[in-house]
Amino acid sequence: MSSSGIDRVPFAAGLLVVGGGPAGHAAAAGYRAAGGGGRVVVVTSDAVPPYQRPPLSKDFLRGESDEESLPLESPQFYRDNDIELWLSDAVNRMDLAEGTAGTQSGRVIAYTSCVLATGCRPAQLAVRGADHRRVLRLRFLGQAQLLRAAAQRAGTAIVVGSGFIGCEAAVSLARRGLAVTMVSTGELPQLDRLGRAVAERISGWLADEGVRFHGAADITGIREGRTLDIQAGGSLTADMILTATGVAPESAIARQAGLTLLDSRIVVDERMATDWPGVFAAGDVAFARNATAGRPLRVEHWGEALRMGEIAGINAAGGDDTWSDVPGFWSQIGDHTIKYAAWGDGFDSDDVVDHAHGGFTVWYSRDGKAVGVLTVNADEDYQRGQELIAQGAPPPIPAAAAAVLRD
Repeated sequence: MSSSGIDRVPFAAGLLVVGGGPAGHAAAAGYRAAGGGGRVVVVTSDAVPPYQRPPLSKDFLRGESDEESLPLESPQFYRDNDIELWLSDAVNRMDLAEGTAGTQSGRVIAYTSCVLATGCRPAQLAVRGADHRRVLRLRFLGQAQLLRAAAQRAGTAIVVGSGFIGCEAAVSLARRGLAVTMVSTGELPQLDRLGRAVAERISGWLADEGVRFHGAADITGIREGRTLDIQAGGSLTADMILTATGVAPESAIARQAGLTLLDSRIVVDERMATDWPGVFAAGDVAFARNATAGRPLRVEHWGEALRMGEIAGINAAGGDDTWSDVPGFWSQIGDHTIKYAAWGDGFDSDDVVDHAHGGFTVWYSRDGKAVGVLTVNADEDYQRGQELIAQGAPPPIPAAAAAVLRD
């Protein structure tokens, strides 16, 4: 028996993908598209094939769509590409030297290449009572189903956290007819990340939807899954509580295997390669170097997970692809669609340009160079902004940019 406890290998795979989220799905598809041979096995704890997660806080939560609309691909896609899905299972041990992995169900597999795409899990609020069975979180389909079922029975809701998932879910719950209170440790939603101008607008959008915002809150505990205790602010009680307070990387298997981690994320280069030959990592669990930025970035975006997974799959098949894109994502808060692209590691200036019909652009810069752009109803600026960020060019002067748009 090997030191890892993996004592026999019944079959081998050309590619083992650990995780069935967007990065894992894209890795398997990218590997096949690049001509990767051999068996392709995707091991995921999900009970269903890879699915879209962005709708879970929006139309799915509102009851406007169902599970049937969520799969990323049809069953035929996996048959046509000879991709095996091992559902409701998880890799729980790896031996990098032997190139073998074992799963919770007792299956064992040898691999030529491996992509770790284990993603993140919702972070638990660090207060007493946050682990109560009635306290809800949202990232996976099963959690979304529980949340939607709870919303059908509830008249009031508390959403803890003012990130994009929290804001999207709060509006969706309000549109279902619930009286919603958002509680945040921040003064305003997304203040530190996006600046005061954007934070104030998001706060206004929430108010327009009937969401009451309680900011700068020091949360001290949750009682019986229904009552939120706030220091110097008494308590709030609702029929349901949703905590949307960030995520934590699922890197236990990488740690067990002995891969290099930084802040619990797997360190990879711009090809998504780890420090072990033939082993790659992609998506939220990766701390990947971006070739254009010239430094590693931590990102938690759906689009980046797809792109990183594709890169990992292509390179696992013997190709040569690198991550050089400016990270970006979209968020829909009520009737407002935010498009945001940025390196994501800080800015010293945020300049706002207002457009007609409620649209606007925010140019983020650091040391005079564009490092981010956020738009609402200004797609041309979003595309232009990505180019300026990649070039390290100065952002447009707001007054000049407004004049161009008027012309």
